[in-house]
Amino acid sequence: MPRLARLDAPGFLQHVMARGIEGREIFKDDKDRKSFLDRLGLILEETQTQCYAWALLPNHFHLLLRTGPSPLSKVMRRLMTGYAVTFNKRHKRSGHLFQNRYKSVACEEDPYLLELIRYIHLNPIRADLVKDLKQLDRYPWCGHSAILGKRKNPLIPHPPNQCSKLKKPNKLSEREKPLAEKTIEDTLLFFGNDLRETRKRYRHLVKQGVSQGRRPELQGGGLIRSAGGNKLALMGRKKDERERGDERILGSGDFVGQVMEKADELEERRIDKPVIEELLQKVSANMEIELKELLSSSRKLKVSRARAVLSYLAVRMLSYQGIEISRILNISAAGVSKCVERGRKILDKNKELGYKLIS
Repeated sequence: MPRLARLDAPGFLQHVMARGIEGREIFKDDKDRKSFLDRLGLILEETQTQCYAWALLPNHFHLLLRTGPSPLSKVMRRLMTGYAVTFNKRHKRSGHLFQNRYKSVACEEDPYLLELIRYIHLNPIRADLVKDLKQLDRYPWCGHSAILGKRKNPLIPHPPNQCSKLKKPNKLSEREKPLAEKTIEDTLLFFGNDLRETRKRYRHLVKQGVSQGRRPELQGGGLIRSAGGNKLALMGRKKDERERGDERILGSGDFVGQVMEKADELEERRIDKPVIEELLQKVSANMEIELKELLSSSRKLKVSRARAVLSYLAVRMLSYQGIEISRILNISAAGVSKCVERGRKILDKNKELGYKLIS
């Protein structure tokens, strides 16, 4: 059965997970973990995406995000592709780092926000990376310690003035807080207004979850699969049946309907234009070819090489379908397949070009 499309509806809470290919490690040491978090923090600030919880495990990661103007697909492509290039370069490897695409579950906020923050932040204990909550309080590779104020928040872009470059404050004298800082403040407001007391209450909530173990009910439903992938069939069921949910949604029947309605509005937007347009611009600039020439039917060697590189990066690194790229380049799907293979050979011989185009 074909895999279900993601529900990339803006503004909804999304629990995002990604694993290493064949279960392999995606973080070999602290330098890898720091590299990932530095990249994540900058992307979150630039795209105004909130991250309420995160945890890095040796072969996978969890994020709890709420997207802003940029779609989740763009945020995750930038994060995963950029990190994979850096990881491969550092560890002298090639090929895919992540297993297929990331998994995302749209989550209803009121009943699940705090539950998911607790669930995600307890991952290091469940994975035996730390032995108890006391160790977790200072563990640097999940967001729990930053909420408690035991460690600096690694999702705040550095240097600190990086944030002021990304957006202007309303008043010159007013310091604009990074979004990562505001997000922790928003989280603690659920527990009151006194900072010391709210952190104690937050920690108590996390402590209550230690004994709960793994919680599959927080990972989405599966009703839509029994409906053959037919959303109309799902919407036609009784509310109590719909509340069992879609594997891509965690929430009540009403919430399922809201998310699917929003996703339907965006269903025609198959191509994330800002991402592919950014890649077109980079290929054009780095390979010294006019954009209109790149998109033309020219058979010049220089143009053909650029088209091959673009096809390879779009299909193999950014997970576009060949048919999508064929429409952009005005060539057949078979032509795209040939370009992908040629592009791979070109970049194998010129790895620096690949790093420039993906970073």
